[in-house]
Amino acid sequence: MASSILELKPASLWKYFNEICKIPHCSRQEGPLSEYVLSVAKKQGYEALADKTGNVVIRVPATPGHEKAPTIVLQGHLDMVCEKNSDCSHDFSKDPIESVIEGDWVTANGTTLGADNGIGVAAGLALLEEKDAVHGPLELLFTVDEETGLNGAQALKPDFIKGRILLNLDSEEEGTFFIGCAGGADSETILPLERVAGQGTCMGLKLSGLRGGHSGLDISTGRGNAVQLLARMLHKTDKPFQLISLEGGSKHNAIPREAFAQIMINEAHKAALEKTLKSRFEGIRFEYHAVEKDMKFTMVPEKPKGEPMDEAGRDRFLALLVGLPHGVMAMSQEIEGLVETSNNLAIVQTQPDKATVYTSTRSSIDSALEATRKKIEAIATLAGAEIKHLEGYPPWTPNLKSELLKKMKSIYTRIAGKEPQAMAIHAGLECGIIGEKYPGMDMISFGPDLKNPHSPDEKVHAGSVERFYQLIKSTLEALA
Repeated sequence: MASSILELKPASLWKYFNEICKIPHCSRQEGPLSEYVLSVAKKQGYEALADKTGNVVIRVPATPGHEKAPTIVLQGHLDMVCEKNSDCSHDFSKDPIESVIEGDWVTANGTTLGADNGIGVAAGLALLEEKDAVHGPLELLFTVDEETGLNGAQALKPDFIKGRILLNLDSEEEGTFFIGCAGGADSETILPLERVAGQGTCMGLKLSGLRGGHSGLDISTGRGNAVQLLARMLHKTDKPFQLISLEGGSKHNAIPREAFAQIMINEAHKAALEKTLKSRFEGIRFEYHAVEKDMKFTMVPEKPKGEPMDEAGRDRFLALLVGLPHGVMAMSQEIEGLVETSNNLAIVQTQPDKATVYTSTRSSIDSALEATRKKIEAIATLAGAEIKHLEGYPPWTPNLKSELLKKMKSIYTRIAGKEPQAMAIHAGLECGIIGEKYPGMDMISFGPDLKNPHSPDEKVHAGSVERFYQLIKSTLEALA
């Protein structure tokens, strides 16, 4: 068994992934990785350029004799979701990701691995070394800021790429070709707060050990939302307390794994309130026992970080968090097993004069997406909050008559000995935006087996990475 990713195959792909792990590239901090990609291309002698946003394109001439083949775009994104466990001291701004091999899987030590989408980027760079590969003209397109809202793709200019066949290397299930995706949009709810003098003992509450995960791919698994569950525990208790803060979540597309609160409680009521909260926690733990086996709740004395909210503000805040929708809103009536519409209660932040709640809505139907956002707006209005609906991204409508799909199905069947699935995904893929910006684009999204993206449990299957790379090379040869 390999002890280092540098011992895995294909060697060139894992070599580049190892280098990517050394370079900080959280969303909106991809500059160093963008520069590295440009340097690799120029060292290999290929034309490469970056636009004002940081998106990179590398142009690779066709193998001699295949110059008349259609230009193929290989596309991935440079940024990663930077999540870590609360007991991990990793600094994403400077520390390299520490990869760990566990059997047939590669994971990281206490952090996200960045296989989403570092494996796709590494595959593109590895192709630059395949001097004997057969392919037509290639454009390697690497976008930035995908994870926070597909913003790099949103900024693409009409003349940045020429190809009209696109292989998106940003999916997480080997043997599945994604040919459609949900659209999505975020909302920001701001609740004004008044503060009063604190009375009693300050206690810190922590709900942790939940699985979290991708708010599109994992929303149908029934995993708990730590923020909403902690709010449930505190909402309308039988003993009075003052609420200083309730916070949790850090990414719009990640289900919150942990939530934290500070309360002030009179010493005479502390034991009874703790009993109530622990009883409610046990009820929630039983409710989620099939999917959340490691859920934990603690209540310990802490130094207060500020003054508590007034009673009315506390009640509105907790009611807002309990009332906002989270999870699957509707399943597709046309594609069995596909989530049509969902909402993620993603981030809660408490400031002295306000609480801010970020929600992320997805749907493959525009009207259903807007209806969910209107529901959020109605709940926010009832709580006395202001809401801002942020700009979203379009869905990608499946094309079951795609010539690219037909060819890749045949190629994959030859490689794997079984026919792949073709389906839509309840997540935002850049294909929706790219297809809108470049009309006539024939697209497929595929990738290796990747589990638990956007969480410190992220891992990628090494053997599937090798087959993924073989599929890319075989597809390019067939299209040439």
